[in-house]
Amino acid sequence: MRLLERTTKTVELLPAGEVLLPLARSLVDDVAELRQVATESGAGLRGRVRIGTFAAMRVFDLPVILGGFRRAHPLVDVQLVASPTGSTGLLDDLVHGRLDVAFTAIPTPPGLDSWPLVTVPFVAVLPEGHRLAGAPAVSLAELAEEDWVDVLPGFGNRVQLDRALLERGIVRHIAAELADLPNVAPCVAAGFGVAVVPDMVDTAGCVRVPLSDAIPPWVLSLAVRPGADRRPHLRALVDAVRAAAAGAELP
Repeated sequence: MRLLERTTKTVELLPAGEVLLPLARSLVDDVAELRQVATESGAGLRGRVRIGTFAAMRVFDLPVILGGFRRAHPLVDVQLVASPTGSTGLLDDLVHGRLDVAFTAIPTPPGLDSWPLVTVPFVAVLPEGHRLAGAPAVSLAELAEEDWVDVLPGFGNRVQLDRALLERGIVRHIAAELADLPNVAPCVAAGFGVAVVPDMVDTAGCVRVPLSDAIPPWVLSLAVRPGADRRPHLRALVDAVRAAAAGAELP
């Protein structure tokens, strides 16, 4: 049975390979668990965990959480990885085994386990002195003719906002497209345009106005592949992040 289509430059899974890949990953995880259980007796947790995160995630203090985890489990090799395409790229890396754990702000595909950590509403961010800055609320339609500031495609908040605009038949002009969310507000304050973002970023120099549109909130989740709960070091990390997020206050 042919599983792969291989050339000198690429390797692609054939349909049979796509079917067998999850089973193969499960077998690999079983072997890793056997090795881990055999070596952990009396020595504490050990292993490697590759964590996919955003380059500028400030929802809670992840470095402090991971620092505490490393001190508690010094034999666990913790590796942080960012993706230039945000949640979309992180989930793809998780599905294909390049990550063990991933933060995501878009719904997880079938076959992954996930837990919501933080839920935040969207808000409009306008330059000071904007014609709508004093409004009690603003709609996406009222912002349709404005220049916009946003993050790159693939990030969870961009994916969700693009969907909301498409549902309303709104086509916008993006004047500034940035690599991370914290840089959106400074560009708005400088007059590049308006923005709609999760209500958790520093908006100094801008005016925050509630949205009148019923957009679902931005939800940050933690995702793993099935079977992670059978690997003690992954289970311990997930528990640590979930516990810290439950007690965190948004900035």
